[in-house]
Amino acid sequence: MISSLLKRPFFVLLMGIGSLAMIVPAVHALVLDNHAVSRSFVYSSLLFFVLTLFIGLATAGYKNSLARGYLVSLLAAFLVLPVMLAVPMYESVSGMSFLEAWFESVSSLTTTGATLYDNPNDLPRSVHLWRAMLGWLGGLLVWVSAIAILAPLNIGGFEVHATGGGTACDKTYAQVGRLSDPSERLARYGAKLIPLYTALTAVLWLGLTAAGEDAFVALCHAMSVMATSGISPVGGIVFSPSGFVGEFVILLFFALALSRVSFSRGLSGLKMKPLHKDSEFKLAIILIVLLVMVLFVRHGLVAFENDAQNDVRSAARAVWGALFTITSFLTTTGFESADWTATRNWSGLGTPGLMLVGLSLIGGGVATTAGGIKLLRVYALWKHGQREIERLVHPSSVGGAGKEARQIRRQGAQIAWIFFMLFTISIAAVMVLLALTGVQFETAMVLAVAALSTTGPLASIAAETPISYAGIPDFAKIVLALAMVLGRLEALAIIALLNPEFWRR
Repeated sequence: MISSLLKRPFFVLLMGIGSLAMIVPAVHALVLDNHAVSRSFVYSSLLFFVLTLFIGLATAGYKNSLARGYLVSLLAAFLVLPVMLAVPMYESVSGMSFLEAWFESVSSLTTTGATLYDNPNDLPRSVHLWRAMLGWLGGLLVWVSAIAILAPLNIGGFEVHATGGGTACDKTYAQVGRLSDPSERLARYGAKLIPLYTALTAVLWLGLTAAGEDAFVALCHAMSVMATSGISPVGGIVFSPSGFVGEFVILLFFALALSRVSFSRGLSGLKMKPLHKDSEFKLAIILIVLLVMVLFVRHGLVAFENDAQNDVRSAARAVWGALFTITSFLTTTGFESADWTATRNWSGLGTPGLMLVGLSLIGGGVATTAGGIKLLRVYALWKHGQREIERLVHPSSVGGAGKEARQIRRQGAQIAWIFFMLFTISIAAVMVLLALTGVQFETAMVLAVAALSTTGPLASIAAETPISYAGIPDFAKIVLALAMVLGRLEALAIIALLNPEFWRR
């Protein structure tokens, strides 16, 4: 049966999964005696499941052994599939337009977590569950497709490690098809990653529940942390009764978004070092420790005479608030610590939003659910800059550390710089489009970074005053939704689809 399903188009399989997933919030709404919402999800599930069956029967003889077809399916999954997934939300929430439902669906599936409803009570609890599930499924799709589809194509961050004669662009995509069928790779890696992803979510759910969190809220937060979506049915971790224990448990799971070594060691076909020796993880720890020290030490240099208390407890709360929030935004999750206010009071910075914007731009690890530029690309640029400084001091020196390190410093740094420029141009383009709708410069910058880095909660904390997605025009919402898809799939994947040589081969 599984082999026959794999012969269907990947997008059809995703439609079936989305249709079946609607049953969960339908049952949840039925348990809460919210029959109107339950009917909306049940009818939508039946409608789209029958539609999926018809399309599946029509494509019974379809066989796609080329990676480009799966790359197109990924693009459709984040761009077209939300149209189907938005229908039950549109039917469940009175006053919600279909554009708003599509925006919420795209935001959730791309693990961005931006919402048009600032007050969580405006949405039924089952709709909150559906948004968290969409983010969770989107994160799972990223986990599996990154290794099964993007890795063979040397995109999605894997191009930095490309070895052989030339850069990742010199690789022939036909060779990928001869080496392994994408459907076989999806089945093989999915069988390994799906149980792990589910088990880790369950462990985090139990941990948050044991810390004192409500079971429903703990489930939504667990799915949001695993997917780095930042979706919360209560407005964030700040309003969670789990307190320090809950935040500590969540902090441990942030490691899954800092490096793929934490969950997929040996799966991607690359020789990866242990987690404590991984380049991405070490760079993330350096950034986190450095920024926490900056916020903490600034109290003694600038803000010592402020009204903030100068006792040990205040200092500990300031350190913890900085540690959790900085890690959260580096992984593009966007959860704010309950002690973040204590951190701001301690450091004397009213709104250290620029720091959080920079962290969201950097993002997490390659092949993780985190967005942004990715730590591996930043590491490649850093090593290249370090090597160039060494050559200025010692022009005749020879770079060491092995063939792989030299590859990262040369071709890896070159392709990382190209991606960095594409990312920067994308931010500028989104800002221009938002400015055309009347959005102010600072607001446009924050929203563009939030969308492209898939860090939706950035809008409520990075600016001097919180930014509401509900207050922007409809055209701006469409622009941001498309930017979320671009940030999730990355510009290199889109360019690969536009390459004529890619299709000829």
